[in-house]
Amino acid sequence: MTSRSFLRRSLFAILLSGLFAGPVVAVTDHTFTTSPTLATEVRTMVQLLSQAHYNRDAIRSSTYAEVIPDYMAALDGQHMFFLDSDLESFKKNYSTSLYWNVSRLGNIDSAYEIYIRYEQSAENRVNWIFEQLDTADSDLTTNDLYQVDRSKAPWPNDTTVADELWRNRLKFEIIAELLNKKSPEEARLAVRKRYERLLKNLSDIESSDLAELFLSTIARLYDPHSTYFSAETFEDFGIQMKLELVGIGALLGLEDDYCVVKEIIPGGPANLGKQLKPNDRILSVSQDGGEPIEIIGMKLRKIVDLIRGEKGTNVHLLIQPGDAPDPSTRREIIIARDVVKLNSARAHAAIFQVPNSDGVNVPIGVISLPSFYGPAEEGDTDKSSASIDVGLLIDQLKTAGIDGMVLDLRRNGGGFLSEAINLTGLFIKNGPVVQVKNYAGEIQVDADESDKLLYDGPLAVLVDKFSASASEIVAGALQNYGRAIVVGDSSTHGKGSVQTVLEMKNFVPQLARSPLKTGATKLTVQKYYLPNGNSTQLKGVIPDIVLPSIQDLLPISEGDLPHALVWDEIPTSFFEGKPLDPELVSYLKTASQMRQEKLDEFSYLKKNVDKFKIRQEEKLISLNLERRRDQQVEDLAFRKELKEVKLKLAEQDYPYKEFRVGPPLPEPIKSVPTESEDETDKEYLSTDDNAAYAKVDVHLKECLRVVNDAISLAKNKSVWASNRPPLTAAVDDRG
Repeated sequence: MTSRSFLRRSLFAILLSGLFAGPVVAVTDHTFTTSPTLATEVRTMVQLLSQAHYNRDAIRSSTYAEVIPDYMAALDGQHMFFLDSDLESFKKNYSTSLYWNVSRLGNIDSAYEIYIRYEQSAENRVNWIFEQLDTADSDLTTNDLYQVDRSKAPWPNDTTVADELWRNRLKFEIIAELLNKKSPEEARLAVRKRYERLLKNLSDIESSDLAELFLSTIARLYDPHSTYFSAETFEDFGIQMKLELVGIGALLGLEDDYCVVKEIIPGGPANLGKQLKPNDRILSVSQDGGEPIEIIGMKLRKIVDLIRGEKGTNVHLLIQPGDAPDPSTRREIIIARDVVKLNSARAHAAIFQVPNSDGVNVPIGVISLPSFYGPAEEGDTDKSSASIDVGLLIDQLKTAGIDGMVLDLRRNGGGFLSEAINLTGLFIKNGPVVQVKNYAGEIQVDADESDKLLYDGPLAVLVDKFSASASEIVAGALQNYGRAIVVGDSSTHGKGSVQTVLEMKNFVPQLARSPLKTGATKLTVQKYYLPNGNSTQLKGVIPDIVLPSIQDLLPISEGDLPHALVWDEIPTSFFEGKPLDPELVSYLKTASQMRQEKLDEFSYLKKNVDKFKIRQEEKLISLNLERRRDQQVEDLAFRKELKEVKLKLAEQDYPYKEFRVGPPLPEPIKSVPTESEDETDKEYLSTDDNAAYAKVDVHLKECLRVVNDAISLAKNKSVWASNRPPLTAAVDDRG
């Protein structure tokens, strides 16, 4: 089957890239076919999904019709290049035959044909854009509005509707450049280059990209964590858990052609610098002294190559912060390339001096665990692991005389299941920690079998939306046993599934004998359950005390992913424990609620949350330049006000002493503000002086107070163990 070149993700994303004023270049035609090896892999993948996937019974041959619109959306994420008539045509031509073609013939010709239409539409649209650019900023005084997120909007009915969408899109882009202090000429040039980059990226695409995208779309019918790896990607996967992890210590992905930070690797350069965060979008990459290269729409492998480099060299990233209320916000950061060091990624701790209702400082320990890392490889002298390190830190904190403890699992995306079990065992005598169920309904109970209890005092677990997998197991198990009160966002992430990676050649003899490299498929094979039988899937772990959070407003949970597995439950395991007494939880929750209504730091936090919520709810953005400038001034004044408040609140932070099991960390590198940032922006965007614990960490500070309340209820350990608070206990409601 012959086609022209194709793009791995939506061309729309390239709409935020660019600079090239040269002539319009047509995309070179390429010829590609489905090789016999690829056809075999296609059939094998579908067979593995239908026989080994946990969710296999939920998918029928007719379900494969959903691949058509899903694949179109993977190419055109903002629904601006295809037309509604394209969708209807593709559904008519491919829906009924798709399953047969891929499962029996290994034929993915439909992927190629759909792409041809997409590429033609993109080329035509780019030429139309170049004709419109000279007048795109001619009238920025109208009351027109632009819908920034069209991912759930229908495709345009016809070209007239599409033209109007694109006129507004160009105005939106021009205004974004003008707000970043560019002249009209510079703004038009930047937008033009963006679309020149789009055409160039079209010519860079290889057949493996299209196959990987199409087959991954099929795999994600079953659940959002199943995917297909081409031979190249699978090879990358085996190197440092994917190439994306090399260079700056960030797990990257593509969403609508945007390069999005999925995860910050604990202890890596990005983590130490504290400038890059999950959900941030990287718009361009440059080297020291080099010109920035727009990367929106670029293949992920090429983006990774730009970000990687020699140890000690700097990479400059232009990012759009994921939590920025204004989509035109830009920020340049600099990260020194390095490898992820275990010592940087290891657990660390501190003792905070928290005043009680009598004004007496109470020493409360905090153990921060960035991931559930396992023992070093065989032959390594360093045999550290998450549970071993946390055990060592507990001993240090107990020796120093703590009265209570916080286990901070925020932004902990998980890791080794065995470490989650061992770590939970530090806080319980013994018993089941997690249950695992496979497709056949077989249940395996994994328990802590050690009678050693390292810490039995008042304990809180601090979580957020990024606490996932193993973090949810620990938080949920300690909640089941009544060993800890859970504090944080409205829920944890909600990933309660287990994946395995299967290499194709291990299932097909002819592939095993072939000298050609083969791909692999990652599929979900099991689900996790807590000791009480509740799944952590979708719902996550619900904290006993919920604090205001911007993250609750972001679409970053498992439930926000398409085709997510459902929540369910299985019979409880037999364990000696029960949740905290409702009277105790209500007591601690009420005390926290009183502080949330009274303390200035919660007013500060809620102002941030409320402002972000207002902007999130503004689905339509004004295309009036002066109104946008007024809004920019308003946002700047808001940031100035909050900065001043934060500086005052920082003076009330609790003093602490840090404890580590490894050597001291190197100083992180701060970002260098761009010329477009004024002095207030520079100050507002600064880090917390490279401190181990951030200034005005409202969630941590409140969690410490919750533990302080629990301490007041636990002067007698038997009172805490029985979960029966004395009704006359004093509760600290001060800052």
